[in-house]
Amino acid sequence: MSDTFLNQSRLANRWHISPRTLERWRWKGEGPAYLKLGGRVVYRIEDILAYEQARERQSTAHVPAAGSRA
Repeated sequence: MSDTFLNQSRLANRWHISPRTLERWRWKGEGPAYLKLGGRVVYRIEDILAYEQARERQSTAHVPAAGSRA
C-alpha cells in the first residue's frame, strides 16, 4: 500500500485506539473521511492530518468555533 494511505489497522496503531473504534466511527458518520477501494477501507494521509489538526487544542478550556466538527 502506498504511503499516501493508511488502512484501519495502521491508523488505529497511529492513534493507539482499537480498530473497532474506527469501525464504530464509520458506522456513526464520525472520524476522518475514508475510501472504500475494492471492499477495503483506507484513509488518505491528508484527511488524517486535517482531522488531527481540527482537534488541536491549546488548553482544556478551548471551545471549538461554531460549526466545526471538533
